Amino acid sequence: MQRYALPLIGVLVLTIAAAAILRVYAHRQAVAELRAEAVRVARQEERLLNSELQRFRLLPIVLVEYPDVGAALRNGSVRAAERLNEKLRGLAERTGAPVIYAIDRRGRTISASNAGQSDSFVGRDYSFRPYFRQAMRTGTSEYFALGNTSLRPGLFLARRIGPASAPDGVVVVKVEFARMVQAWASDAGQTLLLDEHGVVVVTTDPRAVFTLTRPLTAAARAAIRQSQQFGDILLRPGPFRITGGDATDRDGARYVAGTTAAPLPRWRLVHVLPSRPALKEADGWVRSATALIAVGLIGLTLLAIWRRTRAERAALAREALEQEVARRTAELRATNDQLTVEISERIRADQRFRAAREELAQANRLGSLGSITAGVAHEINQPVAAIRTLADNARTFLARDRPDRAATNLATIVELTERIGSIVQEMRRFVRRGTHGIGAVSLNEVLDGTMLLIGDRFRTAGVALERPGGGALPRVVAGRVRLEQVLVNLLQNALDAVADRPAPRVRLTVTEQPDGVDLTVEDNGPGLDPAIATEIFTPFVTGKPDGLGLGLGIARDIMTEFGGMLEVIPSTLGGAGFRIRMRRA
Repeated sequence: MQRYALPLIGVLVLTIAAAAILRVYAHRQAVAELRAEAVRVARQEERLLNSELQRFRLLPIVLVEYPDVGAALRNGSVRAAERLNEKLRGLAERTGAPVIYAIDRRGRTISASNAGQSDSFVGRDYSFRPYFRQAMRTGTSEYFALGNTSLRPGLFLARRIGPASAPDGVVVVKVEFARMVQAWASDAGQTLLLDEHGVVVVTTDPRAVFTLTRPLTAAARAAIRQSQQFGDILLRPGPFRITGGDATDRDGARYVAGTTAAPLPRWRLVHVLPSRPALKEADGWVRSATALIAVGLIGLTLLAIWRRTRAERAALAREALEQEVARRTAELRATNDQLTVEISERIRADQRFRAAREELAQANRLGSLGSITAGVAHEINQPVAAIRTLADNARTFLARDRPDRAATNLATIVELTERIGSIVQEMRRFVRRGTHGIGAVSLNEVLDGTMLLIGDRFRTAGVALERPGGGALPRVVAGRVRLEQVLVNLLQNALDAVADRPAPRVRLTVTEQPDGVDLTVEDNGPGLDPAIATEIFTPFVTGKPDGLGLGLGIARDIMTEFGGMLEVIPSTLGGAGFRIRMRRA
């Protein structure tokens, strides 16, 4: 037994060393993967937040151009204020905004979407609010605070009405985040939205709401108290202490934090995941791997001992074995040629198998490049509509020799184009195709590009999409990206319309006419509501409960610019139908 003691001690030492090394590696790998997951979730939730904010940020811009808003603020008549109340109430119901209201230059609310309700803003003085003062001074403001009337927190989006030299007042849209928090809660871990002072303003963790992630400066605390940003709430230290990519709670439990910039100045979105489950799983993997290593080392040791014993036995029987080898050598020579042929054939078969397997792996890798995440929202169309409206107004202001108003509109256009750029940046493949100019465009390329953007949504929803065959389609006069934009808008509407229908179908048809080319989109949904069918292209008219009613109007304007048209037609499938008419290139 003494001869076996040293190898077994060596096995024990190697197993312990391997376990220590594997544990360090596994913990680092687990934390790295957990941190990458936290960052991924934080970026995903930031995109969801940005999409929600972009939808509401358009409302103040559009409301600035409402004649009724300026009229109500300037003349202060009860009739104008009541008329504006009704329009703001309807717009709030269509867009899902909690409240929209207009404040005159003295800070008094003259109209609101909640007029007549117990928590109405009408008549209240908001001159002390920073968002009012900043909007009057700079033109726009975005400010998070606890509502001093509703006592519900939200983001106040404000925009000045009129020039800085003679402002009429401010229009404000309040955004609340209850639905956003519900969406965030579906992800593992906790999400914290921090303002510029490190205050947790929106979170999935009820313990952390309106708490501090770092101490407030005296100036910040005074400013918060003066503006009544959080009412009478006492800001206390939060449950998480965040340091870089790590975090700990009050009990000392460790977390991994993924941080990304939020779509508000100096705000951050942080997603924290507990480290313990990942480290526990890593320890389980280490134990399994260590057991396998121990078994392997013991097996190798036993194999070495067995080989050594066998060598000793072989030394005693070597002479008899040599005689047997000599006898068998003659027999092996007789079958050597046959074995050589068989071995060569096996080698060639193995080479063919390896080549086929590599080709299959390569095809699989190439195929994965074609998968694209679907569900691209059409909010990009809304800034385009606002740009068009503002540009037309700017041209009117220039014709009326009012360059100050034109400059204000042009500055807003610059902001909207930057916003469009941030959205388009997420669609890199879409951007590389170019978005400028009008010229000859291939309908084949347009349909292919559109399918890259929305085809996956049809497949996921199980909706049959019929499109023209694989033959060459005519070329038309258009801008490729904007024509894709129109087609994506119509297909998204059709997909929403057939969502709850049995055997849902959407059909794309291309028909060549003597004076142009028609592209038709039809579905078998419930069809257009007769009450809005004649006004379906009018802004803010929509059949969707959560829609803005801007998409079809923008699409029709794009086609008009191309020298074509977009119109409603009867659907051969029984639902809604739209025809895009284009000039032939």
